[in-house]
Amino acid sequence: MLKKRIIPCLDIKDGTTVKGINFEGLRNAGDPIALAKKYEMDGADELVFLDITATIEKRKTFVDLVRDIAKELSIPFTVGGGISSIDDVRKLLEAGADKISINSSAVKNPQLINELSGEFGSQCVVVAIDTKLINGTDWVHVKGGREITDFKTIEWAKKAESLGAGEILLTSMDGDGTKNGFDLRITKFVSEAINIPVIASGGAGVIQDFEKVFKETKATGALAASIFHFGEVSIKGLKNELLTQKIQIRQ
Repeated sequence: MLKKRIIPCLDIKDGTTVKGINFEGLRNAGDPIALAKKYEMDGADELVFLDITATIEKRKTFVDLVRDIAKELSIPFTVGGGISSIDDVRKLLEAGADKISINSSAVKNPQLINELSGEFGSQCVVVAIDTKLINGTDWVHVKGGREITDFKTIEWAKKAESLGAGEILLTSMDGDGTKNGFDLRITKFVSEAINIPVIASGGAGVIQDFEKVFKETKATGALAASIFHFGEVSIKGLKNELLTQKIQIRQ
């Protein structure tokens, strides 16, 4: 059984960490490199850095910042935002990223998943899925959650796996930033429908939310942002509590 991972996420805009609610109302959360170093010291298993406006602004992900981050970290980290080609990925991996995350570009061109996994290995290809429940159906959204697609969430997760994705980063747009808990329903559905690791994202507010997502779904990772950024939950305290609940985590 894969041990569960605790993964802080840093949404980057103009070189600064930001955080909003339901993908809107962004506020400053601090320097990304300083936060990354703190999270590593606190026991984070991995980090995710997302250039959240790269696709909207039609520009490439922050290679220079990735290089600076890599100099300071020894734990694995994933980078996403504006990635649309083998060349983009090569630059980010050469700069020090361990994995890359694609969302809008994968939906636009699903064969990109196959191309990247063929070139670099599926272990470094994460397909991010931003999902929202609309009239009883879960739909994939792109462009920072601004645009609905024709893909139903579970079907798209299965397709991404079949094309070579090594992992799914599943974000509930309904839960994002609300601190009302992970969306256990969609996380359960997706994690049981595929055989690759699923990272639950969106809605973490208290330690018990992590306990529930690990006990009630097959998610192997849980990602959070604001509760870590603003000191509401410590990674060390979270891991200690998960251990008391007999949840197998990385130490």
